[in-house]
Amino acid sequence: MTDISRRSLIATGLAAPLAACATPRAALSPAPVAGEPLPTAARGAPAPFGALPSWRQTVWHRREAYAFIHFSINTFTDKEWGFGDESPSLFNPTDFNADQIVAAAKTGGMHGIVLTAKHHDGFCLWPTKLTEHCVRNSPYKDGKGDIVREFEQACRRQNMAFGLYLSPWDRNHPDYGRPAYVDYFRGQIVELCTQYGELFEFWFDGANGGDGYYGGARETRRIDAPAYYDWPTTIALVHRHQPMACTFDPMGSDIRWIGNEEGHAGDPCWPTMPAAPYTQENGNSGVRGGALWWPAETNTSIRPGWFYHSDEDARVKSPERLMQFFDESVGRGTNMHLNLPPDRRGQIHPHDVAVLTAFGNAVRASFATDLAQGAVASASHERGPDFAAAKVLDGDWRTYWSAPDGVTTPELVLDLPPGEAFDLIRLEEYLPLGVRVTRFAVDAEIDGGWRQLAEHACIGQSRIIRLPQPVTARRVRLRITEAPVCPAISRVALFRSVAPVPVPPPVSRDPSLLSTASWKVIEASGPNAERLLDGDPGTSWVVAAPTPGAPARVVFDMGTAQMLAGISITPSRAVMNGASPPRGFVAETSSDGKNWTLAAGGELPNIAYARSTQRLAFARPVQARFLRLQFDELAVPAARLAVAGVGAFTTGPAA
Repeated sequence: MTDISRRSLIATGLAAPLAACATPRAALSPAPVAGEPLPTAARGAPAPFGALPSWRQTVWHRREAYAFIHFSINTFTDKEWGFGDESPSLFNPTDFNADQIVAAAKTGGMHGIVLTAKHHDGFCLWPTKLTEHCVRNSPYKDGKGDIVREFEQACRRQNMAFGLYLSPWDRNHPDYGRPAYVDYFRGQIVELCTQYGELFEFWFDGANGGDGYYGGARETRRIDAPAYYDWPTTIALVHRHQPMACTFDPMGSDIRWIGNEEGHAGDPCWPTMPAAPYTQENGNSGVRGGALWWPAETNTSIRPGWFYHSDEDARVKSPERLMQFFDESVGRGTNMHLNLPPDRRGQIHPHDVAVLTAFGNAVRASFATDLAQGAVASASHERGPDFAAAKVLDGDWRTYWSAPDGVTTPELVLDLPPGEAFDLIRLEEYLPLGVRVTRFAVDAEIDGGWRQLAEHACIGQSRIIRLPQPVTARRVRLRITEAPVCPAISRVALFRSVAPVPVPPPVSRDPSLLSTASWKVIEASGPNAERLLDGDPGTSWVVAAPTPGAPARVVFDMGTAQMLAGISITPSRAVMNGASPPRGFVAETSSDGKNWTLAAGGELPNIAYARSTQRLAFARPVQARFLRLQFDELAVPAARLAVAGVGAFTTGPAA
């Protein structure tokens, strides 16, 4: 986002219980706090425009950054999606510490967590009365533990908001796909919504139906998710018990998916959507003037996978990459949802903590001082004293500058204190009146002349513009260049960015992993195959889709003979780019590059939707110098194939 030249408001009568975080919140606007009343319309206020947020959505918008915690059976099986036949005895963290996990999230600037109480495998992290497939039958605390409770209490101790993820899909339950399961699922919702205090978010995953254990049936079950779950009734059940919990993802919920797992919101990203089934394209950018207030949550993981895997210890996102995530989520008016997977101890890995610390410190330092404070604000038009230009500087999100009705393209000018350089510009609209601005520009008066710094569509909850270099200006001007109604701007702020302290990448200590540093691509069916070896899941080898008789193929020379017990394949997480991961693979090995032996092959399970690293063991270890991979089909129809990475291991993934 570097530039240069660039539902109605429901009066529920509910207070907004949003406890203030103990760490500085300067990166956010002043947020609603516990006991605060609903904002009331000032005398002479503009009429609301278009779709409007509910009060719980208004509160949710102002949280802006929180953590996702994926921790369950998959942590101990090295999978991303468990099949549902895993024994509860596998769940046995050696040194679980919810306070350490919550503190790590808080250090990284997060203001809450959402915990995976149950993933697709059906294992429950709380001692539910509805199934035996739960923590009660695990070795953890001799079956007397409650992971959900420990997280909830740790969040309360550290003044962090608490939310829960409950997978609608359950690959363990014998009744999945039948009416009885829906009763079970709703029973779980009631347990979680009534036993763990106030929740700020309740997360329903979109992955539903497919193969599974299903009580021993070991079959594939398909469902029509909207009809099966009856989402309006299910969402209403959450709100009956948790009226301030925003629900995630199905149509009719409070929040939508951004359409990718890489942390990129569209630019612009409107909080409104059509009253129609979700599409990824609309989800990524929203739709200007959509009938529904259905804002976006932008999520990604600090690691390539959602659950912890030791072979990803050296592949943690850098603080600089997290800053980009911040810019492309919070900076585009969406909420930032960063996944932090605990390891098998039940803690966040030290390197992940170091990255979070560097990132969090940089965000706090960058937004600690609003350089617009002390400025004198004026405007081409003002609606009246209650809507004066100065309202954008008063630090109160409930007040705003507005123009008279019919004045849709006014200008606001800040005469700045002298000598301050800035490279971050933050703008906010007063959301209870809707998204009113379609396009805007920001100018700076430099050396006696006006120079355009940025031009964009959509302000919304927040628009953060990061300039390529600091500027020192006598004045700054906000020009509304297109709008259907008069604006309502609650904040204009200027900051000087602070870069995060670099964190050196760690050296993997997993003895089972083979380094690919000396590998070379000696043959490939398309260019840029070296991206498969760069360790960056954000880059991909992209080639034309394979066809019968013309597979996608790549051959690696490992430099010397190696003992291979298996390989890993990391798909690209990018969506909406006309590319698909492969449906399956064939792996062959050779000692001389001429004579090849089949080592493994088959389908890559769930790769179309769970786009995380696949760890694929050979039937037996083989000695080889050359590795050839072949991909014959795509997982979903597309014009191209995309794979982000390839690796190998000698004895299987570390236990």
